[in-house]
Amino acid sequence: MDEPVWHLIRDERLSLAQMLEGLPEERWATRSLCEEWSVRDVLAHLVMTPAGEPRPWTMTKALLRARGRLWTAGRDVAVTYARRSPGELVSSLRASAELRTKPVFVVSQNILLDLVVHGQDIAVPLALPRPVPDAAAVLSLQRIWAMGWPFRARRRLAGVRLECQGDATPELVWEAGSGPQVRGSAGDLALLMTGRIRAALPHLVGPGVEMIAARLHPAGASY
Repeated sequence: MDEPVWHLIRDERLSLAQMLEGLPEERWATRSLCEEWSVRDVLAHLVMTPAGEPRPWTMTKALLRARGRLWTAGRDVAVTYARRSPGELVSSLRASAELRTKPVFVVSQNILLDLVVHGQDIAVPLALPRPVPDAAAVLSLQRIWAMGWPFRARRRLAGVRLECQGDATPELVWEAGSGPQVRGSAGDLALLMTGRIRAALPHLVGPGVEMIAARLHPAGASY
């Protein structure tokens, strides 16, 4: 299972680097869909994983400064790492495409879903197209649906049926849940399932969309 996942991780890193190559300087400060991070900060976060960052001591210090708040510590170390130039960050992402470094106890599917979701966090506010290949879509959505913390997608989206259309075809490549239909692209469903409600809802279709809109507060995401 791991080998094909790492191939998809490589492809996501390379395609994201290509998408961001030559992005005008002023656009790097654009607020991402991930609360409190610019698109530059999100890219720094994605570069840190294959670089083996943050080191244990760096994260320990960040947690102490954040009084144990994991999200705050993670946000701060990424913002610090983002002091590197955009060109250096893009080059690092491309150079690390084949690397398989990951935190202890983190499965490769988590690395893939991180790239898929954060790729949308970057692309959507920049108004750049970023379709998700079907194989990456299926594995990422499966993983998000199976996880508890931090997304709790099965609990938050109970009572609707999620249906993912293929990248280049209207055929379904993934589905989960039961109830009124909510259909969309992999990118939009990934945003919905990870709490980026406001960004996802306008692009979803089906009788279950209204139910979700009424139930979920459309706040930004912090993951």
